[in-house]
Amino acid sequence: MPAAAATPPSKHHAAYENWRPPVVGVALLVPVGTDCLAVADLQGTLMLPAGAVHTGQAPEDAAQHVLSGPACGMQFVRRVAVDWVQMRRMDVITHVLAAAPTTRDMVERLVYRDPRATIRVMPTLRLIDQTWPTIQTRILVGLQGLATGQIACIEAGTVQQQPCGSNRRGRSSGRSLHQRGMHWLQR
Repeated sequence: MPAAAATPPSKHHAAYENWRPPVVGVALLVPVGTDCLAVADLQGTLMLPAGAVHTGQAPEDAAQHVLSGPACGMQFVRRVAVDWVQMRRMDVITHVLAAAPTTRDMVERLVYRDPRATIRVMPTLRLIDQTWPTIQTRILVGLQGLATGQIACIEAGTVQQQPCGSNRRGRSSGRSLHQRGMHWLQR
């Protein structure tokens, strides 16, 4: 009589717990004229200029440290989008801030926080064609938010119709995504 094969115990999958503080950053949408954007070119990789938001720091304050130079003190109009993604054991939250439109001359004098990168001016449509899908979404949603005056929310790569964090995985957290990110920053 053959030996009965042992059945493995069923695995219980627990939901992720965010036991690490979220990684919070800021990306800058800097319009140049009517049809171009300022971008960081990091050894051939095009991206929106970005930086970290440190504990106790507002995203608007962090944005002032991303670009420097004679043209520093750039005026940021407002937050146009919040991009959230659940990574392993933590949230990654990126606030997209839009600057007031500027000129090519002013952008050429800006210095990015990473010395390996240079700041370039590119036509918006060409930039969208040459960047990663995550950056494409941030650019398009950010420009829409700039035009409409509303803060857009991107959760796990999907643009949401409701406020950020209000219906994450079918349950309400009671606090918006922005409030959850700011809670960790204020500690």
